[in-house]
Amino acid sequence: MSYPFEHGDETLWDAGYHGGQLYAALARAAAGVLDVPSGLTPTPQGGCAVDGDEFQVFVQRLYELSGSGTSEVLRELGHGLLVTSLVLLERTGRRISARPDHTAALDDARARLARTMTP
Repeated sequence: MSYPFEHGDETLWDAGYHGGQLYAALARAAAGVLDVPSGLTPTPQGGCAVDGDEFQVFVQRLYELSGSGTSEVLRELGHGLLVTSLVLLERTGRRISARPDHTAALDDARARLARTMTP
């Protein structure tokens, strides 16, 4: 059983059921902390629709929080969620603004994870 993340008619990630549920739950929780919508809406078929514009704002705010340098724990907790979100965001044709000294590491982490996230 899968848990697809869809943007319009395109499947961005056909996640495994538990992995997709966990990612969606973590994104919802993080969006609550950030006080922005996640851009992910559960679908009746058992997946999520991705609103590209809202999701881009969410991912930008997630990056800003995890990259703020205020807490090592916060940075580590947010890293996996951020990288997964960057893969999905790129598949919508969007990107975030990242500090130049973070860009290469984020692009590398995103590219490595993207190879495992089947659309």
